[in-house]
Amino acid sequence: MRKPLVAAFFALAIAGAGAAPAVAAPTGAPANAAGAQRAQAASPTLQAVNFAGTVSLSNCSGSVIRFPASADTDPALVLTNGHCLETGFPSPGQVITGQSSTRSFGLLNSAGTRVGTLRANQVVYSTMTDTDVTIYRTTTTYASIRSTYGINALTVQDTHPVAGTAITVASGYWKRLYNCNIDGFVYRLKEGDWTWKDSVRYTSACNTIGGTSGSPVIDQSTGKVVAVNNTGNEDGERCTVNNPCEVDQNGTVTVRQGINYAEETYQIPACFTTGNRLNLSASGCTLPKP
Repeated sequence: MRKPLVAAFFALAIAGAGAAPAVAAPTGAPANAAGAQRAQAASPTLQAVNFAGTVSLSNCSGSVIRFPASADTDPALVLTNGHCLETGFPSPGQVITGQSSTRSFGLLNSAGTRVGTLRANQVVYSTMTDTDVTIYRTTTTYASIRSTYGINALTVQDTHPVAGTAITVASGYWKRLYNCNIDGFVYRLKEGDWTWKDSVRYTSACNTIGGTSGSPVIDQSTGKVVAVNNTGNEDGERCTVNNPCEVDQNGTVTVRQGINYAEETYQIPACFTTGNRLNLSASGCTLPKP
């Protein structure tokens, strides 16, 4: 796991408070047909990504997100990792919904300056099974954030990301941007007791560190969130905490020290309905259920 900052100061054996799971090195082929797609058209126009809409947590990074169908009057949501949950790592197979929360987030502007504080009133969804996400509901709306701070939420893309895409991992904790490309997709990424499906593998330029857990992974051509940063293989170990390994469809394990990973987010919008309400029974919703 890409450890939260506090955990980064302790021995790797301490898998506690907010440490992000480590990422395993990818094997060769993308996980599925969608992952295998490569951009065949002319190169898209890229844009510089900044910090607007990102947030800092006590030990992780995150972002204010909205979905294609979200309304300005909806309560704003914050996305980070499951392993950044303030009450500790969700167990394998555990899905948390509707949990009360008063967590605060430092809202950043385009320059990375903290301009305000947002506060949660609920953990809408959190899990480390199949993916590694926590989604908080805040006490304010998108319209209020824009009118008060001049900042728009980041939109979550609702289609599978594409290998080769130029991306930026934007860490609100460190106020640091990592630029690289999507190298491919991992059928199964295993770290300690947790397993994630169809994970994003970065090219080596995104050498993320502890505290970057939960950072949005932003497509430079669209400005949309395509994944959430969560781990990397630090020591070359095999499938241990902070040393994830890749497992392909045949069960072959590959370890790539120094390579980092993220979990896709395209499947999340289908699980939210009018008013940014979670509906895990909605048509097309494939997120793990309690």
